[in-house]
Amino acid sequence: MQSVLVTGANGFVGYYLVQQLLQKGFTVFATGKGDNRLPFTDPNFRYLPMDYTEEERIAAVFSAVEPQVVVHCGAISKPDECEQDKETAFRCNVTATRQLLSAAARYGSHFIFLSTDFVFSGEKGFYNEGDERGPVNYYGETKRLAEDEVMNYPARWAIARTVLVYGKTFSGRENIVTNAARSLQQGKAMKIFNDQVRTPTYVEDLAWGLVAIIEKGATGIFHLSGEDVRTPYDIVIETARLLGYDSSLVIPVRAEEFAQPARRPAKTGFAIAKAKKELGFRPISFSEGLKRTFGR
Repeated sequence: MQSVLVTGANGFVGYYLVQQLLQKGFTVFATGKGDNRLPFTDPNFRYLPMDYTEEERIAAVFSAVEPQVVVHCGAISKPDECEQDKETAFRCNVTATRQLLSAAARYGSHFIFLSTDFVFSGEKGFYNEGDERGPVNYYGETKRLAEDEVMNYPARWAIARTVLVYGKTFSGRENIVTNAARSLQQGKAMKIFNDQVRTPTYVEDLAWGLVAIIEKGATGIFHLSGEDVRTPYDIVIETARLLGYDSSLVIPVRAEEFAQPARRPAKTGFAIAKAKKELGFRPISFSEGLKRTFGR
């Protein structure tokens, strides 16, 4: 079985990816900034502290493990943080990706990069892998620039873009549905966009797609998302109804009414025919994903 190095392994997607890789029998080198927060005790699991902005640490870790596959999940992924601190966003999302690619090239690793629907403008929606990119915020711009670096990688590479990932959390890491559930449980009113369109992605489906790319040695760009179309408002309303909370606490707003440092693309969502055909990707419905998230 191949050895896989995962960056951002302490994160939301990283947890599920490591879990599924171990279930498949891969040797997993999980990396993250700081201490291990993952609960796995599998003999094929090893955690290595690695700040992927530190070139010397990257070189030391890669030299020690010589990974056959690298999955780069780590990033500053909050658009407002990127907009407010562009220097840090560039260093973490672009420069660090370049450094990881350089290290991986020494071992001919299959390099898989996790990207986002925010590389698109949001004018068209339901994007194919070959559609023109045109981010409207700095987070999307850093991911576009990082994608460009990946496309110049001399060995095998793949880019997996995804949309609004949700699911059961661990270690207090929240996403749109778990945030909504917590606020609604506390009786707090929520202002939620109803003029943005997405195809939300169940986190275990995304991890499955990443594992499929590894198993098949797939290269190129893949769109991995759900198929059901929802606005953030729809998502929160359905969460409230499933859990029996007061949906009148959910207040629809338009982007123009709500001041945020970073613009959001109005209409994204993906066409996933390529992932279905080449990877066998079959995402579950949003309603089923919600049920699994909350054990219903």
